[in-house]
Amino acid sequence: MNLNLTRPIAFFDLESTGVDVSKDRIVEISIQKLLPNGEKETYTKRVNPEMPIPIEASEVHGIYDFDVLNEKTWKEIAPEVVEFIGEADLAGYNSNRFDIPMLMEELLRVEVELAMTDRKRIDVQNIFYKQEKRTLEAALKFYCGKDLENAHSAEADTTATMDVLLAQIDRYEDIEGNVDFLAEYSEMGSKMADYAGRFVFNADGEPCFNFGKHKGKTIEDVLRREPSYYSWMMNGDFPRYTKKVLQEVKDNM
Repeated sequence: MNLNLTRPIAFFDLESTGVDVSKDRIVEISIQKLLPNGEKETYTKRVNPEMPIPIEASEVHGIYDFDVLNEKTWKEIAPEVVEFIGEADLAGYNSNRFDIPMLMEELLRVEVELAMTDRKRIDVQNIFYKQEKRTLEAALKFYCGKDLENAHSAEADTTATMDVLLAQIDRYEDIEGNVDFLAEYSEMGSKMADYAGRFVFNADGEPCFNFGKHKGKTIEDVLRREPSYYSWMMNGDFPRYTKKVLQEVKDNM
């Protein structure tokens, strides 16, 4: 194995009631933690989302209301999820755009903290898209010669994701087997200031709007020129973490 680790890396995947991180809820989480010595630890739990699972979502991941009726809620398991992740860096498939934003939103909702300041984020999909531009099933077939069985079950997807990353490191000479490189290579475009991509950092490291009429402007500049925009966003249907970043900028002005 050519993946050089100085601390664990947690491959994880979420199944949910939908893809709106500000409204939807986790129904299953699976984490496979790869340790620097090559050992693996697995954590998989289904979650009672405390809301109906839309049939469209159930038809994708195969988890229905009756499957999670007697499972613990996210508030009950969130502390053990954070404890299991520990100091590990994070990796997933499309994780920078969905799984990490969803995870952070759910943790904020139940007031459980996962420190992210020094934690690296590796998105295997972004590496794949930069190299081959296909799906997880195709990636597993292309890199590992395997068929993805039980697709869209969290544990099968995390196993496939881990296998694909290790195969990518072996295949490409320009892919370095260290977490710093992989996290940077996983970035697509500007570095996000929040996990939903509503804010990004500019060349000076200042958080800027990444949507709407103020796209490209710094948050601080917009709040000084149009103070009402703060209230509009804080009262709007934006993810909690996006609002948290906005609040922090305002508090530091």
